[in-house]
Amino acid sequence: MRRNKAASVGALVLSLALTSAACGGGTSGGSNEQPKTLTYWASNQGASIEVDKKVLQPELDKFEKETGIKVKLEVVPWSDLLNRIMTASTTGRGPDVLNIGNTWSASLQAGGALMPWDDAAFQKIGGKDKFVESALGSTGAEGKPPAAVPLYSMAYALYYNKKLFKEAGISKPPATWDELVSTGKKLTKDGKAGLGVEGSNLSNNIHQVFVLGKQHGVDFFTPDGKADFTSDGAVAAVKQYVDLMATHKIVPRGNAEYEQNQSLSDFATDKTAMVLWQTAAATFAAKGMSEDEWGVAPAPVQSGAPGQGKGTNSMVAGINLAVFKNTKNSEGAMKFVEFMSSDGEQKILNKAYGSIPPVKTAQQDPAFNGPGIATLRETLTTSAAALPQVPEESQFETVVGTAVKELFAEAAAGRPVTDQLVRAKLDKAQQQMPKK
Repeated sequence: MRRNKAASVGALVLSLALTSAACGGGTSGGSNEQPKTLTYWASNQGASIEVDKKVLQPELDKFEKETGIKVKLEVVPWSDLLNRIMTASTTGRGPDVLNIGNTWSASLQAGGALMPWDDAAFQKIGGKDKFVESALGSTGAEGKPPAAVPLYSMAYALYYNKKLFKEAGISKPPATWDELVSTGKKLTKDGKAGLGVEGSNLSNNIHQVFVLGKQHGVDFFTPDGKADFTSDGAVAAVKQYVDLMATHKIVPRGNAEYEQNQSLSDFATDKTAMVLWQTAAATFAAKGMSEDEWGVAPAPVQSGAPGQGKGTNSMVAGINLAVFKNTKNSEGAMKFVEFMSSDGEQKILNKAYGSIPPVKTAQQDPAFNGPGIATLRETLTTSAAALPQVPEESQFETVVGTAVKELFAEAAAGRPVTDQLVRAKLDKAQQQMPKK
């Protein structure tokens, strides 16, 4: 999932718990008849909002032709989406169906504003078994009915610019972090950068430091769900990530301000040689970069090969589709979710976005077996881990993501990023979490 946010989800959970029963939700209509319209908030998946509209509108027109239900589409930028959801949840004025980042599932679930997907609900869309297990693992807290269903599955990988690698005499992509730093230094020259990051993108910051945390043996939460941001492993993970700019200088200082795909634009225009990103092929194509100009490899590990535990090299990324609990068009909403999660639509949409279908049968399409996508599928299957499915997860993304953003700002200003400074920023973040 790509987005950032500035709101406290601790307040969200409380406000949703107090207001969800009064939430009107969705489109209006008479009490005895389901309305013939749906409002759908889609997340910005493509290179731009206009690209998303071109991808989605033909499919929504197809749905209307099949069911007679018109879908009113709004594509919402990631920087706005969670705040929009919070407002809709507390006022009752919002969509019927919406996309959510899969890491938000447990937080939004705790508020009670989203329809729970029990066995009966899943049966209406073809059954829970049609989805792959890794995607279902990021739909809500364990032991509770999911808050949403998987729509697009993604994983992080290392993308590298073949032209810049060839010019630098580098024959293969790095497999470990030490190799990435060494390779990055060879590529950082003549105004070009070894690696691009999105230093102001709170979610991307979290995704990277969560993975590094797993590689250092920590999860940022204790087994009973308490925030644990200041352990030695957490400090090491955050410092290792920021040091790519602060110490190794393979990331340009200007990247500290990047938050909305700027690093991908730099990559596509030969300004940056490598990026760590989730399912980036469609974005590169939209920016005019052909498939033969870039390569993809598993994201780095500390040593050895990717796998579970300390070999984790990606979070389980993806987008889920949710229904507001008190929508006045529940039948239409269910039909829409069934349509969007159908085999045919899964193939069309995931091909368009370069993502992986979370529906098992759709994954069998040859389009999802090419070299680039195969690397992502292998990562999801063997070496990806879901972010903590706890109610405070979204607040964790905000406060720790902000801490990392502030540390990148320190590095961009040329100030040293020490262990003490990292621990102080993480301690400040932990103090903003709800007390248990």
